[in-house]
Amino acid sequence: MSVITQLQTGSVAVVDYRCDAKPDDRPYTEMHRGYSVSYVRAGTFGCRTRGKTYELVTGSVLIGYPGDEYLCTHDHHVGGDECLSFQLSPQLIEAIGGDLRVWRSGAIAPQPELMVLGELAQSAADGRNDIGLDEVGTLFAARFMRQICGRPPSAVSARSADRRRAVEAAVWIDAHAHQPVSLERTARQAGLSPFHFLRLFAKVLGVTPHQYLVRSRLRRAARLLAEGTQPVTEVAYDAGFEDVSNFIRSFHRAARVSPRRFRQAARGHRKIFQVQLGLPA
Repeated sequence: MSVITQLQTGSVAVVDYRCDAKPDDRPYTEMHRGYSVSYVRAGTFGCRTRGKTYELVTGSVLIGYPGDEYLCTHDHHVGGDECLSFQLSPQLIEAIGGDLRVWRSGAIAPQPELMVLGELAQSAADGRNDIGLDEVGTLFAARFMRQICGRPPSAVSARSADRRRAVEAAVWIDAHAHQPVSLERTARQAGLSPFHFLRLFAKVLGVTPHQYLVRSRLRRAARLLAEGTQPVTEVAYDAGFEDVSNFIRSFHRAARVSPRRFRQAARGHRKIFQVQLGLPA
């Protein structure tokens, strides 16, 4: 079993599990340490918990409740399985609301609303989009509750004071974009739980906090590329990106050219953007 923690905050942990167990391997009992929803992104396995047996396939969700024991089996598939698990704090569970008994459901079959978010989360874990893993983990948990309980979340208030709070949070994010900034840290600055802050920020400003953070970093990077001579690696780090390859992918998605070509365009190579815009040279 390979276990890689992709993200760890006070509200959400995202853990990548990859199991290579075979049908003749002896299963063993495990215990859920907290609340969790684990998206099966590949493979199949069985799970016995609370006197019931579930067969999980790609797209299914394994549900964890603190203290519950479970036993995973691999009787019907030889290729193992892969899960992306969102492990949630009690405070986040309380903020999301709903009947806590749903967390003892064991597992649920593939649901379209959860599958698309699971794939979005995997894309974020691989650095292929600009949504934060803590954000998508929170969204996945909230969508799970909505799916199980059968009711939409309560409306988000957008009063003048809430709008000001969202704008002030955006100003703070922009000022600190070159530093490590998490959803939890930003929510704390705004005086809200991460769940409520995420919903309010997105409603008022039209983007999630992490999307705004990435765009603030890209804006800073564009300025550094256009005005300075730093190597691309230094630009990435100075703008707040911790991974250079992720910076290059994000910048190329935004500018439609690489950071190096963007710098060339800033130095007077007009044809670079003329080609992008389909204009005559």
